Amino acid sequence: MAAATIALRRDEIRPLSSADQGVPTVGESTRRLALGIAKQFALVFAAALAYFGVRGLTEGSKEEAVGNAQGLLSMERWLNIDIEAGLQSLVLDQRAIVTFANWIYIWGHWPVITLTLVWLYRRHRPDYFLLRNAMFISGAIGLAIFALLPVAPPRLIPGGFVDTVTELSTSYRVLQPPALINEFAAVPSLHVGWNLLVGVMIYRASRTRKAKAFAILGPTLMASAVVLTANHYVVDVVIGAAVALTGLSVAVVSQRVANCIRNHHTSDDEVSSGSCLNDAVWVRPGSESVDELIPAA
Repeated sequence: MAAATIALRRDEIRPLSSADQGVPTVGESTRRLALGIAKQFALVFAAALAYFGVRGLTEGSKEEAVGNAQGLLSMERWLNIDIEAGLQSLVLDQRAIVTFANWIYIWGHWPVITLTLVWLYRRHRPDYFLLRNAMFISGAIGLAIFALLPVAPPRLIPGGFVDTVTELSTSYRVLQPPALINEFAAVPSLHVGWNLLVGVMIYRASRTRKAKAFAILGPTLMASAVVLTANHYVVDVVIGAAVALTGLSVAVVSQRVANCIRNHHTSDDEVSSGSCLNDAVWVRPGSESVDELIPAA
């Protein structure tokens, strides 16, 4: 009887299923991922609409924007970096180069940013949040500059520049409708700045040489394209990169402060936001990495 009972009980023993262990099934994981991506897409899309909406509302007068552009060119001549007209004149007769520059400017920006955000959200969640927040912060800085310093791009000032994107393509007006565009937002170039942020995140998260090469090549090609298409000045490229990296720095520090406060709150330790800020700014060698400081969800 005992042996039969033991045998019966052994027959009843079975491995715990994923549901029994509280582990989500494949279907549940897929649904959660899809819901998470949808939420993030809605957030980023709303932020993009707000960005373009405010950007359009802050458009300055044409006279002021052209005057500021002329002043910027004068500064570039003084620095001996006024190379925009010369570079464009070298390639205008090379249809293949002009078309390639247009493609980079059009398809190398929002489509690349979107695909990168989706990839990071799925595979490298901490880097996704870092990129998203850095774009939000640098975008806000950019909007303030657009409002305070309207600058006409080279294609809208007298001087022989050619608007290659408008003359040879209609795709860009689909990606960025004219109603949402501030024509006088040349400074800073967030085309370059945000592509630089994307490059930094891809380089950081990827493991293959091809991906790392793309991370370096992408922002470089965009910096060339914005000048060759007469959409930005050389100074715009530099300021755009500086604004983007400022946004990234603020995103990193703010996340470190948030995690410091959260960690001390969890451990019931008393800590001031000031001490967390000090620790976040002055990170000692060998201390936490960004991966450890940014939550995975």
